[in-house]
Amino acid sequence: MTEIILSNKALAVNPLKISQPVGASLAFLGLARTMPLEHGARGCASFNKLFFMRHFAEPIALQTTAMDQVTTVIGADDNVVEALATICEINAPEVIGLITTGLSETQGADIPRTIRAFRDAYPSCDSVAVVPVNATDAQGCLESGFALAVEAIVASLVPPTPTTVKRPNQVNVLAGSMLTPGDIEAIRDWIEAFGLTAVILPDVADSLDGHMIDEGFSTLTYGGTTVEAIQAMGESVATLVIGRSLDRAALLLRARTGVPDHHFPGLIGLAACDAFTLALSKISGRPVPPRIERRRSQLQDAMVDCHFPLAGSRIALAADPDLLGGLVHLSAEMGMEVITAIASAKGRGLNDLPIGCVRIGDLEDLERAARDFNADLIVTNSHGAPVAARLGVPLLRAGFPLYDVHGGHAQTWVGYGGTRQTLFHLANLLAAHHREIAPHRSVFWQGTTREQETGVRLC
Repeated sequence: MTEIILSNKALAVNPLKISQPVGASLAFLGLARTMPLEHGARGCASFNKLFFMRHFAEPIALQTTAMDQVTTVIGADDNVVEALATICEINAPEVIGLITTGLSETQGADIPRTIRAFRDAYPSCDSVAVVPVNATDAQGCLESGFALAVEAIVASLVPPTPTTVKRPNQVNVLAGSMLTPGDIEAIRDWIEAFGLTAVILPDVADSLDGHMIDEGFSTLTYGGTTVEAIQAMGESVATLVIGRSLDRAALLLRARTGVPDHHFPGLIGLAACDAFTLALSKISGRPVPPRIERRRSQLQDAMVDCHFPLAGSRIALAADPDLLGGLVHLSAEMGMEVITAIASAKGRGLNDLPIGCVRIGDLEDLERAARDFNADLIVTNSHGAPVAARLGVPLLRAGFPLYDVHGGHAQTWVGYGGTRQTLFHLANLLAAHHREIAPHRSVFWQGTTREQETGVRLC
């Protein structure tokens, strides 16, 4: 049993966690023709939108109810109704994700009553689904906010009546917040290799992978899981749940549809990939395709090649719980020593990791532990770059946000291929760092010229 150490600091000195409204908005960005609407101040939504735009390098659909000091005191119900009506009139979305923030939660906003008032005032907007999510900033992290949104989507859009009509080759995938657009693409290809079709909720690969559209620009999400596909999830033969944070959403989906589910804490590492592959083989009734077996062999070879530089190296990790768990398991498979594991918030599965303890903390905690125990490598998001620079150790950027690298959001981490590339990244970072230690050089390697060495002018 892994010990969970809670922080006793009065404040986060160098914050690691991202707020729940950001995670909830991210989930809605994986739905087709959708507009997330954050019920809070302008500054909150602007800050969150900036995070998304820097991470994905794409225009982001996100609106706000623009609460100010007056509406915060006397009530902002009219703001919500007006914002919903304006979005319906101008943008004509299929879904609006109505997300509370710390401000509206502290105020005590009654979101269900406000939605009823909107429906009564604007019956012409009945075709637009409004999905409410209570996601205060005061609790949780990006991962938990994302999970709350997925649960709300299932509760609002999936019919609550199990059906006997099944699509024998269709499976559901509840995709956790740690999965990148590249990860989602890899998982879809993985599933299709077994002759199955996946309904992925939410599908950020279809909306945030960075592709051009004929229209040039859209005020709504362009791509993602459609409402029709969500409503048909009850016709699938199985649900694949990736990430312990989505356990509650999976339980709700099973209760509403009767579709059996299979849970996977993550898909990073040989053991995790094997478990997913065997589940797909069982669901489809097909043997493992030769190309999947070849990718597995390639990963095994990479593990052998990278074992010498990685085994015994000291690694410091900081991330949301699901991603942290996957990185810890990969480190254990490769014989790396996890000197510290910092989680942004408490989460499911942290008690079962193959390390002694996990600390709920921030990047200051990461820096202290990495310095005290002489870390060889740090893995966290782009906010960890100054930490790595101060300690003089390499940084593998993982998680959210990644704003100082190109294509970080599109990197594939999961599957046999994604794990293989992650091992190569880790080994190359360590190798490059060791090469940068200045060896003894003669004067011929110090940047001097022959003329400077001899004092004789050359002509």
